[in-house]
Amino acid sequence: MKTSNRTEDFIPYKAQQYSKEEMIQRSKDYYEYFDQRRSLREFSDKEVPFEVIENIIKTASTAPSGAHKQPWTFCIVKDQEMKRKIREAAEEEEKINYSGRMGDEWLDDLKVFATNEVKEFLTVAPYLIIVCKKSYDLEEDGGKAKNYYVNESVGLAAGFLLTAIHNAGLVALTHTPSPMGFLTKILDRPENEKPFLLIPVGYPADDAHVPNLSRKGLEDVMVVY
Repeated sequence: MKTSNRTEDFIPYKAQQYSKEEMIQRSKDYYEYFDQRRSLREFSDKEVPFEVIENIIKTASTAPSGAHKQPWTFCIVKDQEMKRKIREAAEEEEKINYSGRMGDEWLDDLKVFATNEVKEFLTVAPYLIIVCKKSYDLEEDGGKAKNYYVNESVGLAAGFLLTAIHNAGLVALTHTPSPMGFLTKILDRPENEKPFLLIPVGYPADDAHVPNLSRKGLEDVMVVY
């Protein structure tokens, strides 16, 4: 007989199950839908219902995390003046990046995207989501509670976030104007939080274009043993 370390705090789990044929079809449909997802830099300022943003964040928060610590905060910026401040500070950092901080190889790899230090999307997109990671939690008595596998956990949550955005019919861009310390100051975040990603979210512009790129094939990304 198997022994168990379960306590009375455990609850039963029942997974959804499908026939072999339905599993194959669902997985194929899911892939084909998400294969349409693209990172976009050309946004519309069309309003997005805030309830959609709330649901997207709730979905992101279902991601697994080390010891279930959920070491993330999602800062939603919709105020136009704050977006202006973020854009101004981000463009200052990006100007330095494009003027020398990035190496020649990096700049060459970016040419296909026709991008530069001008980040208009930061003020055009109706929402900015700043994903912050928490290396530790602050306790009420001023102490610190350790978090585990923080980068991995927040990375997973960011992935869930992007799929939720696409599923809602919206577009996003994973923007990393490194270093991102200016976001901590503008958003007045506590000492235990550090910006991880800056993600504008909204509808695509009517005349939006994306680079004509292809993804790596299955044979390039999967190894079977």
